[in-house]
Amino acid sequence: MIIRVTPGDDLQAVFDTAPAGATVLLAPGIYRQKLMLSTPDLTLVGSGAEETVIVWDDHAKKPHPIGWEYNTFRTYTLAVCADGVTMKNLAVANDAGSPEKKGQEVALSVVADDFTMENCRLTSTQDTLFLGPLPSDLIGRYEGFLLDPLRRGGEMRQTFRNCTIEGTVDFIFGCGNARFENCEIRSLRDARNIGYIAAPAHGLRQKDGFCFRGCAITCEEGVAEGSIWLARPWRDYGITRFENCTYGPHIAPEGFDKWSGTHRDRTARFWETPPVTGRVPWVNRETENKVRL
Repeated sequence: MIIRVTPGDDLQAVFDTAPAGATVLLAPGIYRQKLMLSTPDLTLVGSGAEETVIVWDDHAKKPHPIGWEYNTFRTYTLAVCADGVTMKNLAVANDAGSPEKKGQEVALSVVADDFTMENCRLTSTQDTLFLGPLPSDLIGRYEGFLLDPLRRGGEMRQTFRNCTIEGTVDFIFGCGNARFENCEIRSLRDARNIGYIAAPAHGLRQKDGFCFRGCAITCEEGVAEGSIWLARPWRDYGITRFENCTYGPHIAPEGFDKWSGTHRDRTARFWETPPVTGRVPWVNRETENKVRL
């Protein structure tokens, strides 16, 4: 089934009523809605990442009606909570801005397996893209706080091809087994004058993790030279691999950070090929456990 929608339509109603396996064609325009997609095997197709934009503006420090702050994991513009979803030729953004004051601002949250995104743009600041599942400790901690679909566990695979992903701090994070192929990973200016791209939180038993292949690691004008780190481990055993990527001068010569106040340089599983001179000494260890993506 093909479903055609325009910016004047209620996208949430479309998601809730579309049958599994349907294709939703989004006309050009701005779709300003906060959305959760729970229909499996749905395909969303826009008119281009510059033409079709889904956007909202929640942020972590926003007061919730029941009195709590929103928290990172409720700030998404779009949460994909169904397996087999494909998205093409559109953008998802969180335009809250000023993360140094407002905290985390998720654009896309994927708590699902077999997710594919092609020729899309993701734009926010801190925590642009969350790749589920949550770390196991947070699944338990947030019972009764987050909706159950956002707390789902299990191994989850996500693939991004020819996409642009923009942000400032930890803007690709989570526990998903995620592959990025020929993407542009673009750091934006931040008032704190420092940034981190990936913040993996994989468990010890996971062997895949985040893999960036043939990606261009770029920045917007005004990002200081040497002010951005490729990755820092959000949990002890986070996995990230950069393979045949290109880097701008905004990347710190050391490449990777252990996360201040921790000893995760002893446990993080980070790789970079080909090796780059000057990187931290704990990258490219445990090569027998390389990611399998």
